Amino acid sequence: MGKRSRQRQKNQSAAGRDDRDKAGWGAGYADIVKENKLFEHYYKEQGLVPEGEFEQFMEAMREPLPATIRITGYKSHAKEILHCLKEKYFKDIQELEIDGQMIEAPQALSWYPDEQAWHTNMSRKIIRKSPLLEKFHQFLVSETESGNISRQEAVSMIPPLLLKIEPHHKILDMCAAPGSKTAQLIEMLHADMDVPFPEGFVIANDVDNKRCYLLVHQAKRLNSPCIMVVNHDASCIPTLQIDSDGKKDILFYDRILCDVPCSGDGTMRKNIDVWKKWTTSNSLHLHGLQLRIAVRGVEQLAVGGRMVYSTCSLNPIEDEAVIAALLEKSEGALELADSSADLPGLKWMPGVTSWKLMTKDGQWFSDWSEVPSSRHTQIRPTMFPPKDAEKLAALHLERCMRILPHHQNTGGFFVAVLVKKAPMPWNKRYPKLRKDVSSSSAAQSEVSSMASSPADAPRLLPEGPLEEMERGSSEGKVDEEAEKEVPKGASVAQEASAKQEGMCGPPPSKKMRLFGYKEDPFVFLTEDDPVFNTIQSFYDLSGDFPKLNVLTRTHEGKKRHLYMVSKELRNVLLNNSERMKVINTGVKVWSRNSDGEEFGCAFRLAQEGIYTLQPYICSRIIRVSVEDIKVLLTQENPFLSKLEDDAHAQAKKMGMGSIVLKYIPNANNPAEPQCPIQLCGWRGKTSIRAFVPRNERFHYLRMLGVEVFRDKQGLGQKRGDGEKEGKEQVEDEVEKDAEEEEGAGDNETELDLENSDQNGSSKPKTEGGNKETSS
Repeated sequence: MGKRSRQRQKNQSAAGRDDRDKAGWGAGYADIVKENKLFEHYYKEQGLVPEGEFEQFMEAMREPLPATIRITGYKSHAKEILHCLKEKYFKDIQELEIDGQMIEAPQALSWYPDEQAWHTNMSRKIIRKSPLLEKFHQFLVSETESGNISRQEAVSMIPPLLLKIEPHHKILDMCAAPGSKTAQLIEMLHADMDVPFPEGFVIANDVDNKRCYLLVHQAKRLNSPCIMVVNHDASCIPTLQIDSDGKKDILFYDRILCDVPCSGDGTMRKNIDVWKKWTTSNSLHLHGLQLRIAVRGVEQLAVGGRMVYSTCSLNPIEDEAVIAALLEKSEGALELADSSADLPGLKWMPGVTSWKLMTKDGQWFSDWSEVPSSRHTQIRPTMFPPKDAEKLAALHLERCMRILPHHQNTGGFFVAVLVKKAPMPWNKRYPKLRKDVSSSSAAQSEVSSMASSPADAPRLLPEGPLEEMERGSSEGKVDEEAEKEVPKGASVAQEASAKQEGMCGPPPSKKMRLFGYKEDPFVFLTEDDPVFNTIQSFYDLSGDFPKLNVLTRTHEGKKRHLYMVSKELRNVLLNNSERMKVINTGVKVWSRNSDGEEFGCAFRLAQEGIYTLQPYICSRIIRVSVEDIKVLLTQENPFLSKLEDDAHAQAKKMGMGSIVLKYIPNANNPAEPQCPIQLCGWRGKTSIRAFVPRNERFHYLRMLGVEVFRDKQGLGQKRGDGEKEGKEQVEDEVEKDAEEEEGAGDNETELDLENSDQNGSSKPKTEGGNKETSS
C-alpha cells in the first residue's frame, strides 16, 4: 500500500513538472496567489511608496524578477568577457519572441561602474528552458562555474559598492552566505591583478555550518589567497587578535558588511512563497537580532571605518528602527553617511522619520507608551522612532536608501552607510582591558590607516584568556534588551533565510560533529621544510617568495596539497586558532604527483593558484601564442611539433614535468585578447598538454574567438572564424580529455578529489600507468 502511494505521488509530481515546463514564463507557482491583503494594508499605512504609485508598486511585486548578471571586475579578463557578451550573445537574442513575450536586448545597469552588470526582461526560467537561448544559457553556466560571471540580483550588488573598498582594507562580512556579495568584496581587493597578495583580506562569516560550504564554493571560484570562511553566530562573533610589532593587538576592521537576516518581503518577486507567509510578526521577531548583529559589527569597526547595514526587507521596523536605535546608543560615535552621489543612476527613496507598528491581529501602535505591558516581550522601545524632534533630525535618517521594485524593475531593498567617528561609549568602561591593550592605538595605526583608540576594545567571547577579562557593561547596555526582543532559537537560525539556493556539501571524509563538521587543521610550513628543497630548485623560485605563507591541511603523513594565504591572513590564523572556527582559507598552488619525482619534483602546479604563484616562478615557463593556446585546449595530447616555432623551441630545451604556459598580449594586434593568460601544463617526452578545468578551457577558447557549446545530445560543437574543419569537435575532445583525466592512474586519483566533479582538472597521462604518452 505504501509503495503504491509513493508511486502515485511520484507520478503526480512528474506530471506537475511537465505542466510547469509547458507553461509560460514565471509559471511553476500557479498554486500560490500573489495576494496578501495584510501586506497591502500595512504598506499603504506606512506611506513608504510615493503618492499615486502604490498600484504600480504592487504590480511590479507580482511580476517575476528579471535575470541579472555581473561580470567579475577584478580579473583583467573582464573586458574580454564584456566584448564577448556584446558582440556574440546579446546580438543573437535581440528581437526574439518566446511564449508570446518579446525578449528585450540586455541593458547595462546604469549605476554599476564600467558596464560590468547587465539585466534583461528574461526570467531565469526562460533562460533555462528555451531552445533559442540554449547557447546563452550554457555560456552563463560555464562562465559562472569558472568565476568570470555571477548571476546576482541587481539590488544585492549595491552594499559592496557603497563600502568603497581599497586593496589594503580588512573586511568582515558578518552574514555572508550564499556569497554573491562576498565575491564582490574579493574582486575589489584584487582590483590590481599585478599584485598577487593585496594587504587587505575578507573574513566571511555565517552561522549555518552547511551554508558555509556554499560560501566556500562561491569564494573558491575567485582563487584568492585573501579570503577566510568562518562559522559563528554574527551577534556574538569573537574579537580576533593579531601580532603587531611583537605585541598582541586587537583586530579592528576597516570595512564591515552587515547584511542581516530579515523577513525578505523585498524578495517576493523571486521567492513567491513570501506572499502567503508574510505577517507583521516576522519583523517584530527579527528586530532584536538585527540590532544585536549591528551592535556587534560597530564594536569591531575601526574608528574612521565604514559599515553598511542592509536588508532585503522594506519594513521600517527592520530598517530605520534598527539604524535609529544604533545611532542613539552610540551617543555620537556613529553617523549616517550621505551616499546620494555614490551611485549615479540608481533611483532610491530617502529613509523615513516616522512609522507605526502593527501586530499580527491588526492592532496599531505609534509609540511605546501605547503598548500594553502584556506585549512588552514582543514589542520593544527600539522599534519606535525617537520622540524628541531635535534628536530625530540629528540622526539624518533621510540618508538611508530604500529601493522600490517599480522604479527600476528590481527587488526591494534597504541600505544605510554608517561611519564610526569615535569609540563606542560602552567600550570606554573597560579599565582592565584598557590597561592590557594600551598599545592598541599605536599598533593599529600601522596595521590600518584608520587607527582606533585603545579604549575602543569590544567585548569578546569567553573563549580565550584575553576575553575572560571583559564581560559586562556592553551586554548590560545592549544585549539585555535584545535578549527579551529575540525569540528563543532565533539566533541559531539567523541565516536560514529565504535565499535557499543549491547546497555545496563538504568533502565526504568529514564526520558530522555536534556543531557541524570537524575541519582538518591548517598547518603552516617552516622556511626550512624539506618539501621546499626540490620545489625551490625545480621552479627556481625568486628570493622574495613567501614560504611562511604556505600551508597544508595535515599534521602527519605526506602533504597532498599546498595552499597559500596572504601574510595578513596568516597572522589572523596563527593568533586565533582556539577562538575561531575556520571552515576554509587559502588557494591551492601545488598538488602532489608522485611520478613527478623522477623528473625532479613531486609537486605539480595547480591552475587555481597560478596567478598567485607565477610572479615568483623564474623557470619552467613557455611563452605561447594564441594559436598555441587553441591547440593546447582543443587537442588532448598534442606533439611538441604542433606548437608554433617559438614555443616549440622553448619546449624542446625544457625537461619533462610541470610547466607554466604564458601568453602575453600584443598591443599592436587588437584582434587578439588584450589580457595575459597563464595555464598550467605538463611537458611530456614528445608531447605537451594543458591542465585546465573544463569550464576554464571553454572560457579561454571563447576569448580566442572559438565558440563552444553542447547540443541536446551532449556533443561538443565549435565554430570559429576561419577555423579548419578538422577542429570542429572541440568540446568532444575537451570532455573526452576530462574523462580520461579523472581516471588517469592510481597515484593521481586522490589528488583533486575535492574538485574532480566540478572541474575535471587535468592530470598528467604517463607511460606504464601514469607516465606521459606520446599521442
